[in-house]
Amino acid sequence: MRRNNKMRDIRCGVKGDYQFWESENTNAIAEQYYLSRLSELAMSMFKWKNLPDTVDSRFLEYTLFYEGAVIFFKDENLQSKQLAEKGGYLALQVVLGGDLNVYRIPNNRRAYAVNGYNNQLDQFNSVIIWNNMIRLPEYGRMMFYANKLWQIDRAIDVNVKGQRFPVAILCDETQRLTMKNVYKQYDGNEPFIFGDKNLDLSGIQVINTGSPYVADKLQQLKNNIWSEAMMCLGIPNSPSEKKERLVANEAKVSQGGTLASRSSRLEMRKIACREINDMFGLDIDVEYNQDLDMNTEDGDSTEQEEREGFDNE
Repeated sequence: MRRNNKMRDIRCGVKGDYQFWESENTNAIAEQYYLSRLSELAMSMFKWKNLPDTVDSRFLEYTLFYEGAVIFFKDENLQSKQLAEKGGYLALQVVLGGDLNVYRIPNNRRAYAVNGYNNQLDQFNSVIIWNNMIRLPEYGRMMFYANKLWQIDRAIDVNVKGQRFPVAILCDETQRLTMKNVYKQYDGNEPFIFGDKNLDLSGIQVINTGSPYVADKLQQLKNNIWSEAMMCLGIPNSPSEKKERLVANEAKVSQGGTLASRSSRLEMRKIACREINDMFGLDIDVEYNQDLDMNTEDGDSTEQEEREGFDNE
């Protein structure tokens, strides 16, 4: 999947003017904020154990997040003496060929890196690590949720500001620039607004728009979308409006979708570990990062108890 990590073009209008630069730039910052938060959580979900020193676990998860697959192999002809002395194992980006086996796993694989490194591989000397059971990157789904979150967040900003300035100003076109400058001072919390003798207020009308306060409902909607994103990733998340501590069975049911999503990603990594260990005689393993689990607001370790309940079954 092609990705674009750049912030959106902040120029507005067909002529590239900057009339709405401030609001559009804030929109872009909000979008990048939520996308970076979700991306960071997705890439920190799993802990790899006993990886060779030449394999970067951060890059491994980074590539799985953005591209959905990583190739693990041993390069017998590494030009880097330092890497060769450490075993020569690498986990890199991969281009998958069209020669498929009966399970639609590509037999032809080409490992590559941004420095120009290339290595043609096959099913006998490499293992593909998939991100999940549908073999897709996580980036697209996190973009989906980030887009929802930033739009709700900005709607909250607009609604809150509407409580502070619930007015529309009607004036003559010749007074537009003057009124914009006056409004900027008002928006900037200046205690006094000074005008010169040419400031004509006689033709100005102010209409109260009566903007209703809905920021609290929007915040709740944002919490729900965030919880849905966490469930998609497989990270336990208790909604903030939760008042009572769930009993074990209720908690288990409420986290069913979360555990299923996590299992899809964790199981594919586990399968890759077994194949790597069988092929290269290593002892690599991967596990869910328990540090991401959350405690309840009252201090009870509900998630820990739920997890122990799952483990005991």
